[in-house]
Amino acid sequence: MNDIPNDMNRSKPVSNTEAPPSRRADAADSGGTVAVARPDNGRRLSVQRAVKHPETPTRAQLLRWLRQSCRRPCEVTIRFVDEEEGRELNRAYRDRDYATNVLSFPYEIEPVVRGDLVICMPVVVREAAEQGKSVEAHCAHMVVHGLLHLQGLDHESEDEAEVMEAVEYQILSRLGYDDPYADTDGRHDER
Repeated sequence: MNDIPNDMNRSKPVSNTEAPPSRRADAADSGGTVAVARPDNGRRLSVQRAVKHPETPTRAQLLRWLRQSCRRPCEVTIRFVDEEEGRELNRAYRDRDYATNVLSFPYEIEPVVRGDLVICMPVVVREAAEQGKSVEAHCAHMVVHGLLHLQGLDHESEDEAEVMEAVEYQILSRLGYDDPYADTDGRHDER
């Protein structure tokens, strides 16, 4: 079963002309670690750890979240970064001069979902503390959220946000996590 509505399964053009995070020449040379998971029912996951943090999710956790979020063939790289790299990427790709929790770089949706996620661990850790959530639960939410973006979901309009948040809730609930929007106003940070 795919939780993503059919009309949301569409490719959006990527307007960035620079090489995205996992495609950069220095992706594996950042002093971090790179791990590639073996294919899992058509799913391939590469993990890059450019920042060391004790609460960075394990590959097993990431695969579990990926299996629930993307139930079709996919090739995804998840890169964990510090605030400096997160800010640099957000500025280069979104013209926003701050580090954000997750950035999504979709390349292809059909026939295989292909893309990169960048998770800024210091931002995720700070947000989890501010929201009274575990870092694991907030990381799960950010990974699920990013994976849904790679599959064409968005939250630019009120209607899109409602659909995306409902799908996030369903996936996170199946994974055993609380509703990520239960104690918030339900709106995404769009500074």
